[in-house]
Amino acid sequence: MAISPFDAKAQDAAGTASPQVPDKSRYSLFDPTPSRFMRQLSTDRPDKTESAYTLDAGHFQLEMDLVSYTRDHDTSGGGDTRTDLLAVAPVNLKIGLLNNLDFQVVLESYNHVRVNDHAAGTVQTMSGFGDVTTRLKLNFWGNDGGATAFAAIPLVKFPSNQDNLGNSAVEGAVLFPLAVQLPRGWDMAPMAGVAFLRDENNEGYHASFLNSITFGRELFGKLDGYAEFFSEVSTEQGSRWIGTVDFGLTYELTPNIQLDAGINVGVTKAAPDFNPFVGLSWRF
Repeated sequence: MAISPFDAKAQDAAGTASPQVPDKSRYSLFDPTPSRFMRQLSTDRPDKTESAYTLDAGHFQLEMDLVSYTRDHDTSGGGDTRTDLLAVAPVNLKIGLLNNLDFQVVLESYNHVRVNDHAAGTVQTMSGFGDVTTRLKLNFWGNDGGATAFAAIPLVKFPSNQDNLGNSAVEGAVLFPLAVQLPRGWDMAPMAGVAFLRDENNEGYHASFLNSITFGRELFGKLDGYAEFFSEVSTEQGSRWIGTVDFGLTYELTPNIQLDAGINVGVTKAAPDFNPFVGLSWRF
């Protein structure tokens, strides 16, 4: 959830950072940011909207689904196919390179997929390791104070999947998350992006446009909640757009450990029906 990494008590009325926070641009992977100057924990999960804030230099962060289940029942074109996906411990490993730059590796640790084609009377199962995605996040402003923050996230997916769990193609995307502090304790996080994906016929690539917006706030104590709308519109001929409405909760167990749970609900025919999950984030 893309929430400002600064406690409101550490900001003045104009929303600027506390004067106790020094210039942190000198810190790097090999000269870590001292713990007393670190930002509040900010994660790219559990919503689909990425955070505009980077991990502090010289520190590490693990963000993962403990378990995630997705169901999709597709009856388009006269078919009748149900797909069930169980993902166990997919993880995003982060390392802070500079004060405004981090590097991330996303690993699909274990996926189990069951495809039941009722029309054909067939059942197919696949399981194993998925693909590997590398990402960079560059924050342009707002990392250490201010009412807004903005970043860019270029990423590349490499095919490493087992048992035909992926399309065996290199794919990429670039995302642009924005964070905005609103009155009365609310946060808004819109994001836009474009992905370059392999065609279904494996003869070329097409662009797919990603957009989302998340609203979140503290509910009580260390428990926060969010609501999100996500859409993906492909330029591939014959494709249908994907839309989901997503809800979730995050709980700050410690300043460096966050628990979360939520559900993503499909609102278009091309979207998965629903996707509940529980997760964990840990900074060290």
